[in-house]
Amino acid sequence: MDYPAFRQSLSRSTPPDALDRALQGLWWDAKGDWQRAHECAQEQDDRRGAWVHAYLHRKEGDAANAGYWYRRTGGAAPELSLPEEWEAIVRALLAEAESA
Repeated sequence: MDYPAFRQSLSRSTPPDALDRALQGLWWDAKGDWQRAHECAQEQDDRRGAWVHAYLHRKEGDAANAGYWYRRTGGAAPELSLPEEWEAIVRALLAEAESA
C-alpha cells in the first residue's frame, strides 16, 4: 500500500487488513480515536509500535512518556508539527513494509 491509498482508506469504517498494528494505530488516530490508536501501538512491541506510541503520547501532551517511547526507537522527538510527523511516520512505515 502506498501513501495515497492509505489516505483514501480513511473513508472506510475499519482499517485495511493488510496493515500491521502500528499502521492501524495511525489509521485510528487519523479517524480521531486516540484510545484505539494507542491500543494498536501497545500491541506491536517493536520499533514500529514504539514510534507510533511515542507520537501518540506527544500528541496527548505527555512529553515524558513520549520521550521514553522515542528513546525506545533510538531517536528523539522530531521538530515537526504533529500532522507532519504523522505523515512522516505513515510514509516511513509503508516504505518499510514494501521493502520487507
